[in-house]
Amino acid sequence: MSTHANTKMLSEADGYDLLRRFNVPAPLFEITTSPEAAAAAAAKIGYPVVMKIVSPQIIHKSDAGGVIVGVKTDEEAKTAYNTIISSVKAYNPDAEIKGIIVEEMAKPGLELIIGGKIDPAFGRVITFGLGGTLVEFHKDVGIRILPCNDEEIHSLIKQIKGYKLISGYRGEAPKDEEFLFQTLKNACEFFEKNENVVEFDINPLRLYEKGGCAVDARVIVQDGPVELPPHYDPSKIVPIDYYKPRSVAVIGASDDKTKMGYAVFHNLLQFPGKVYPVNNKRSEIQGVKCYPTLSAIPGPVDMVAITVPAQLVPGIMEECGQKGVKMAVVITAGFKEMDEDGRALENRMVEIAKSYGIRIVGPNCLGLILPPYKLDTTYVSTSPLPGDLAFISQSGAIVNAVVGISLSEGSEMGYSEVVSVGNQSDLDFLDYMSYAQRDPHTKAIILYIEEIKNGVAFMEMAKEITKTKPIVAIKAGSSQRGQAAAASHTGSLSGAYEVYMEAFRKCGVTPVKTLPGAFKVAKILSDVTRAPKGRRAVVITNAGGFAVLSNDYAETWGIEIIDLPKELIDEMNTFLPPFWNKNNPIDLLGDADEARFRGVFDVLCRNPDLWDMAILVNFPNKVLSPEQVARVLIDYSKKTENLLVGTLVGGDCMKPGVSLLTQHNIPVFEELEFTYRTLGHLSWTADR
Repeated sequence: MSTHANTKMLSEADGYDLLRRFNVPAPLFEITTSPEAAAAAAAKIGYPVVMKIVSPQIIHKSDAGGVIVGVKTDEEAKTAYNTIISSVKAYNPDAEIKGIIVEEMAKPGLELIIGGKIDPAFGRVITFGLGGTLVEFHKDVGIRILPCNDEEIHSLIKQIKGYKLISGYRGEAPKDEEFLFQTLKNACEFFEKNENVVEFDINPLRLYEKGGCAVDARVIVQDGPVELPPHYDPSKIVPIDYYKPRSVAVIGASDDKTKMGYAVFHNLLQFPGKVYPVNNKRSEIQGVKCYPTLSAIPGPVDMVAITVPAQLVPGIMEECGQKGVKMAVVITAGFKEMDEDGRALENRMVEIAKSYGIRIVGPNCLGLILPPYKLDTTYVSTSPLPGDLAFISQSGAIVNAVVGISLSEGSEMGYSEVVSVGNQSDLDFLDYMSYAQRDPHTKAIILYIEEIKNGVAFMEMAKEITKTKPIVAIKAGSSQRGQAAAASHTGSLSGAYEVYMEAFRKCGVTPVKTLPGAFKVAKILSDVTRAPKGRRAVVITNAGGFAVLSNDYAETWGIEIIDLPKELIDEMNTFLPPFWNKNNPIDLLGDADEARFRGVFDVLCRNPDLWDMAILVNFPNKVLSPEQVARVLIDYSKKTENLLVGTLVGGDCMKPGVSLLTQHNIPVFEELEFTYRTLGHLSWTADR
């Protein structure tokens, strides 16, 4: 979106005219500039009417006393005119008053909102939900990123909690959902075809049993076409051989353990190719021959890691170009994240790199790690273990954390790629995601995101990647603290975080809240046979307390614990004790042996269409060992395509069962709430 164009809000009349061109319903109206003209217009339109202020400075008219409804006579119209003018002048003496708009008064109906805005990363966004004066209070809205098809518009209508009011609630007749669908579709067309519209909202749109009417509309335009985010350009993606250097040089390598150049070079000593330290004050570093400059190295250098001060980096980049370097990992800080001088320095560095065809990781980053190739250009204390997860992060501190998790979890938590993206002066999320897509070691991708600038291209690439490899994302910044006040309801309701969630839904990325959740979800989704097909769950446990908690956690995280059909209960009555709870969660009681669990799973596996996931919750007891519990799940996982999950609560004494399930690639948890939280995130995938 252009940040330099001038914007203005159209008058309500101009907004109505624009919407009508796209068959978005609007009331009859006339703008008047005297009490007598207001009365004449009202009589022509037909009483009762609504009268509102027309002023570019008065955005929320009701707050300024700029709206009077239910005007029924000529005298009331004249009085209302004068009252509105007086109220607005008292509210804002500097407001420019262009007149009073007299409108056909729409009959009462269900008040909804339709809006649109330009998101700087993802482009045009449409908003729909419960409207009226309490729109921000209810905050019952859904969003879609344009373009969207008919199916997505229908799903947007059904997504809001207030959909019951549309479909018919407590004996009330249903509202005209087909009219609403067509109006939403028309609003999408209006937004897409008007290139200078920055933001709009229709609030309220009153919906009736037959038809509906837009009662108020705000349309904000700028003086030129809106600049939208660019599409994905495959020609800009880095060839994969750039990530597989034969030789790496560290500019600023050091023997001083307190220096970044020490840690970076130390981590590269494991690299099987040639490694060169560059430092003009040393002849040897960490037992390896040192070179005073990059050009002094006798052989070719494919990649460099740069740790010298920022002001030296453009000169180093020039030397890299002359040496034929393909990729530069610029760990050094002090660029655009600091000030305008730093920005100029970064631009100069990028300009030089482009002239030689050098690709840049960073600057201001932790670096790049490819564990399967023993390539670690970072200054983390210890390199992570190799594995099948790619982790791409906008935070260096988060990268340090995931490396630590790898080492604490053992080979179960290894990585195929770990990147701290830094300022993304050249290479960005798309490049690192593309590498992971093409990398045979990678089964799943985890992203830690603070901000994506090229959101449209991100969505296009992610949609392709998720056809073969799952992407899980932690999006930081979900709180509204510090968010600037918006000029319209749409701006305040569809914040950046909500747009990211919609973008993830549209391109198949699964959002999570925590690092442990990200790892669990990525691991489960990377085994395509284990992803849940829906949210319907059966819970089997030997602990009544866990059954109660399961209901609570399931409701919190959107898991549907189904009611058991009578025929299933009757069948379970044949082998379960008479005092079992005959409900879901299925409480098999504290003395439950292996036969009870197997009997229940026999019944479930013969009725797979009734459920999507079965959660076995177990605690330490003398009747049933954790290994026996694990074998139940292992055996029945071979008899169903539905998701089976273990939750073994009890600490170290349950570890044998946890380990056995992990070995057989069956999802297992050691904390009950985390089970449901993770399954809720997984079910996001099933909902798409």
